[in-house]
Amino acid sequence: MEEKEPRLRRVLITEAAMEVIDTLRKRYPDGLMFHQSGGCCDGSSPMCFEKGDFKIGSSDVWLEEIYGCDFFMSADQFEYWKHTQLTLDVTPGRGSSFSVEIPLGVRFLIRSRVFTMEELERLPPVKTGDTFSAV
Repeated sequence: MEEKEPRLRRVLITEAAMEVIDTLRKRYPDGLMFHQSGGCCDGSSPMCFEKGDFKIGSSDVWLEEIYGCDFFMSADQFEYWKHTQLTLDVTPGRGSSFSVEIPLGVRFLIRSRVFTMEELERLPPVKTGDTFSAV
C-alpha cells in the first residue's frame, strides 16, 4: 500500500500558543478565531477574537483551522504571503490591539518561511469569507 504524504499546512502553531489558547478557551467557551490583517504596527499582528466577534468579509481568505480556531487573512495580505507557511506563536508583552490575549500580558505573533516549489504545488485551495458569512 502506498503511503500518503501528510497534508501540507498553511498555518502551524507552537506549544506556547496552544497553551494561551487553552487559557482563553476558559473565558471564551464558544470558540476563538484569528484574523491576520495587513494593517500597520499591531494591525499586522494576528488578532484573536471570540468566534463571531469579528465580521469576516467576502474578501477575507480562510487559510485553515488551527488548533480548533479558524484562521483568516485579508485578501491583500494573502497576496503577499500566499507563498509562505505561517507559524502562530506567542511572546511576552502587551500589544496595542483588540486581541483577546492582551490582558494576559502576552501577544500572538507570526513567524514564516517560504514554501518550496514542490510544496506550493501541493497546497490545498483557500476559501473566501463568503463561505463563512452564514456562520
